Amino acid sequence: MLSMSKLLTISLCLTSSLLAASIDDKVIKFEKKVFSQDKRITLQDVKIDFKKELPLKGWTGFVVKVTAEVNGKILSAKDTVFSNGTYVTKELIDMKTGQNLKDMMVPKLTAKYHNKAKLIAGNHDAKNKVVVFSDPLCPFCIDYVPDVIKHVKRNPKDVALYYYHFPLLRIHPAADTLTKLMDVAKHKGMKDVELKTYQTDWDKHFTAKTTDMKKIVDAFNKELKTKITLAEVKNAKILEEINKDVLMGEDVMVQGTPSVFVNGIKDNTRLKYETLGKN
Repeated sequence: MLSMSKLLTISLCLTSSLLAASIDDKVIKFEKKVFSQDKRITLQDVKIDFKKELPLKGWTGFVVKVTAEVNGKILSAKDTVFSNGTYVTKELIDMKTGQNLKDMMVPKLTAKYHNKAKLIAGNHDAKNKVVVFSDPLCPFCIDYVPDVIKHVKRNPKDVALYYYHFPLLRIHPAADTLTKLMDVAKHKGMKDVELKTYQTDWDKHFTAKTTDMKKIVDAFNKELKTKITLAEVKNAKILEEINKDVLMGEDVMVQGTPSVFVNGIKDNTRLKYETLGKN
């Protein structure tokens, strides 16, 4: 026979679970209402992709995945909202620190992000794993990524560095061709493709806004001493690989570059890698 204390514990757990489910349902209902107001959208599915308790009593953050038909195409997007079951908001900012609590709404990376095929420096078996999503024409990335690579190369036993393409095509159209060139060169066996690409001054040949693929291919071949053809860059398999990188980034709420994860946790300072290894 259960004691009174055990019955109370079970009752509290059930109540807590029911309240959580109730908030989840309210958030989904809210999101459906918001998106259904746009007549161009036909909702297919709305579900909670990820949720996290906040350092704000009674409040939870939700990442909601919305799948809809838009102009005849099935598209998916993620929306971040915060709720306490009574109120809902898309923004929560700590008045003392200025931190946007959206920064906390990033899931921890799973082991699939530590893919040996994506290793560009260090030891795959190292205890510390650094994952970088980057655009080779992002000004901050150009300065940042080489520093990370060099640090890991100095500490190969302690750190593994994994690189994923995340070209920001709206502001750097040329990154589309450049990332594909990087992939082709890597498949051809070129070492240190990422470091060489980031350390090259592409402004001598084209701007980030350039859409002339041949111009970018010619520049890459000249600077990196390769003989890559336009046909190789246009290969559907290369595009598929780049798109897979981007989707993996979007799955963990990557929106800008460089986005850095250290041992599975997003590092908004982008400086934790400096503490890894013996330097």
